[in-house]
Amino acid sequence: MTDDSVTRLLAMLDDLDADVDATIDLADEIAAGGDRTVLPRLESELDRAVGERNGYARELLGGLVAALGGPDTLPVLVRASAVDLGDDQDGLAAEIVDLVQADPKTAESVLRPLTQDDDLTVAHRADWALRFLP
Repeated sequence: MTDDSVTRLLAMLDDLDADVDATIDLADEIAAGGDRTVLPRLESELDRAVGERNGYARELLGGLVAALGGPDTLPVLVRASAVDLGDDQDGLAAEIVDLVQADPKTAESVLRPLTQDDDLTVAHRADWALRFLP
């Protein structure tokens, strides 16, 4: 069921005429289902959304990845967030901050290495996220 739901969600994200509320509702349904087996697919699709410069899909998929994967997904989210798509990223930034504050120990352990990333934008974004440690 969840894999079918993910396929439907991705189709909705690719459809410019898809109902936004229905898309968000489906993402919420997938998150509530708690099926972590779909994380690799969602992370791949998040990468694709960033590559296609789709800020809407990045925000929605980032929230879904955060909801299902928790603080272990912070590196994926920080890397997605480090790409400037010209949007405000309020939703994605809030997801990152929430994960950092929900589990500071895990957040620090997965984010600290990113502060030394070769991509300075990623390194700066990881440093920014660490500022929210309690």
